[in-house]
Amino acid sequence: MRSSLNVGHFQSIMYGITVRLRRFEMDSISVNKFRDNLKNFVEQVVTNHLPLKVTRRSGDDFVVVSADDWEREQETLYVLQNTDLMKQIADSMDSNVKGQAYHPTDGEIDEITGI
Repeated sequence: MRSSLNVGHFQSIMYGITVRLRRFEMDSISVNKFRDNLKNFVEQVVTNHLPLKVTRRSGDDFVVVSADDWEREQETLYVLQNTDLMKQIADSMDSNVKGQAYHPTDGEIDEITGI
């Protein structure tokens, strides 16, 4: 049984920064269908960057997610949980809003981008 993708948005204010997160219900299939079509479902997860929930009759369900997507999620969680980093981001955004942000020279931008 596959559920439809239901995307919703919610936001939270953390350290003075409005964080918008996407929340959705992922596709769901039985473990038997997953096993029978493993290659196709793995390709779908990797290509579409959408996780897949696999349900089991007796036992906990599990989620299949691509390694790249997993790493991105872990990086996001690290940033959101890092109080010092979130404070730096909030301070930087505040400086930018007030017009006090640092503006690199053309030469610095070229050096940063490698041009």
